[in-house]
Amino acid sequence: MNAPAASAESIEAAVLALGPGPLTEAALQAEIAPLFSRVSAAFRDRVYLANHSLGRPMDAMDDDIREGTGAWFAHMGAAWVPWEAEVTAFRTRLARLMNAARPDCVVPKTSAGQGLRAILNAYDDVPRVVTTRGEFDSLDVILREYARRGRIALTIVEARAGRLFEPGDIVAAIDKGADLVVVSDVIFNSGQRLEVHGIVAAARRCRAKVLLDVYHALGVVPLDVSESDVDFAVGGSYKYLRGGPGACFLYLHPRHLDGSLRTLDTGWFAKREPFTYRRPEPPQWGEGGDAFLESTPPVLPFFQARAGQLLTLALGVARVRAFSLAQQRRIVELLARNGVVAEGGREDRGAFVVIEDERAEAWASALHAKGIITDARGRFLRLCPDVLTTEAELVHVADVVGEVAAA
Repeated sequence: MNAPAASAESIEAAVLALGPGPLTEAALQAEIAPLFSRVSAAFRDRVYLANHSLGRPMDAMDDDIREGTGAWFAHMGAAWVPWEAEVTAFRTRLARLMNAARPDCVVPKTSAGQGLRAILNAYDDVPRVVTTRGEFDSLDVILREYARRGRIALTIVEARAGRLFEPGDIVAAIDKGADLVVVSDVIFNSGQRLEVHGIVAAARRCRAKVLLDVYHALGVVPLDVSESDVDFAVGGSYKYLRGGPGACFLYLHPRHLDGSLRTLDTGWFAKREPFTYRRPEPPQWGEGGDAFLESTPPVLPFFQARAGQLLTLALGVARVRAFSLAQQRRIVELLARNGVVAEGGREDRGAFVVIEDERAEAWASALHAKGIITDARGRFLRLCPDVLTTEAELVHVADVVGEVAAA
């Protein structure tokens, strides 16, 4: 039940019909857009450019969720068999998307913050944590509250001129002493991509571990957690994987799955064979990443995340990235023609274009009133096209942004 033929085959057939080579608007509109008929109908008169925030859902998601609830109606307690199969499939697909060494490196969580807490709560002493001011609220709030309560010693690296982060500043902070480094692959407000390899190398010199937030990269920027050698990663399906809230994860490098790392964030699903209800003392934990499971998990978010994962894997992240960069370069060019300076379309950026201005939040509201759905984070207005966005929409958006900026 973890990949019903109707969903998997319709997605595979649509992607096969695209043919090999670079993605094109014409092919995507002909073959992929029909998989999103419900959301497309709902937004017929609007342009959706908030894909960096909440990804557009596929029609198949509704059927996938019904499958999960259907198992409950049909089987009651025995529904755990198909439910656990879907959770395993969720982990397997994420491992492929990140090039994790094995599926049990991926531990299902309900939020990225839950994954961070699991790592923070694996330290017996007060760890020295280095992070940046650019971490998203889901991690930033936790780190600052742990620091306030004396649970961690926190160093926060500031952006240069309040805008971009210099990797050398992060390395310098690590060199002063660190046990854990928490940074993002893509900074959520500015779209900056951090060069992770130097940060990992610096952490290794002082025997620190690295936790990478991949939420703003996964599914649209090629990731290889094995090659980068990060210790941990957190992320979820809310954005580019089109899986909505709740389907998140903690990644652990295989070197941390030998039983030497333990967290206080545990529960009965972390036990070996939990449904046998045995209670040895001390508890016997599951193998590998299963030891980092917690109490009774939600299951429907993992059905909810299925279709988006399947589509991303079928399209290939490299092809999605190439198409995204081309779209970004195009909207930057169109905005420039309208007198608006924007940044994006480069390898050192994520999947969204940024316009920096103190009026960004007011501009986002004005654009919303004109049927263009985007957002702002502080002084950064974020515009994110995706595989459903057309050239006509980009032209229209650039014209309207120009009008709003000139008003």
